[in-house]
Amino acid sequence: MQKDRIEVGVWAWGRGLESWLVDHVVIEGGPAQPDAWAALTDLLGRSWRHAGGAELGLARLAIDTGYETAAVYGWARSVGFALVAPVKGLEGFNRSSPVSGPTFVDATAGGKRLRRGARLWTVATSTFKAETYRFLRLARPTTEELEAGAAFPPGTAHLPGWADTEWIRQLTAEQLVTVRNRRGFAKLEWQKLRERNEALDCRVYARAAAWIAGADRWPEATWADLEAQLGVPSGMDSPAGLIGRSDAGTQGKRRSDWLGRREGWF
Repeated sequence: MQKDRIEVGVWAWGRGLESWLVDHVVIEGGPAQPDAWAALTDLLGRSWRHAGGAELGLARLAIDTGYETAAVYGWARSVGFALVAPVKGLEGFNRSSPVSGPTFVDATAGGKRLRRGARLWTVATSTFKAETYRFLRLARPTTEELEAGAAFPPGTAHLPGWADTEWIRQLTAEQLVTVRNRRGFAKLEWQKLRERNEALDCRVYARAAAWIAGADRWPEATWADLEAQLGVPSGMDSPAGLIGRSDAGTQGKRRSDWLGRREGWF
């Protein structure tokens, strides 16, 4: 959330937290512009085509509350907390969990204070930044190894060809350093190497959205269900076209909803 724009990073997540950058959307106009909020609302209903043919919608959107907090709460409340998760980033590594919540916080609508008006999640941004950089350092299999059946290691982050130099620099805009306070005690701290770091912030909150959606805790059966919907298993008819349809899963075993919103579910 910026004064003159809203930036959204769209990431897809797979088994072992393997991830793919799907899109990076910049909505011109900040939180003071109704058109910007309308465009963000429209994004909630947008879909992106998977390589297997499925149209995938957003499973969860995490939105930072650090700037224009009241406006963010108001928008999130208007579209519903089932899909949108207001988040607040916290520094430091001494957190019991990388994501905590949700807790109810007061929100303001039309100048009126609403008790239990919004649900807020707190995110240990330092933890997810460290994880992101660790994933970026993973060794990737060669073309020959992939052709021989090798898989990418868990956590691999895949970037598309349109991710330009500026975006890459934003993703790697910070470094972890050791600093000492006046009493000589050392601590780890993330410091900017450059001013623009929106790509990294968006990645961190997309990772938080995956956590909130449950990706870190899904059992094998859930991943197998999601992969089957995408037609990943070979030798099976791909049901990918059912994803996102209001009649998906109405016959036989009910399919998971996490690959996209279904009409009437949220």
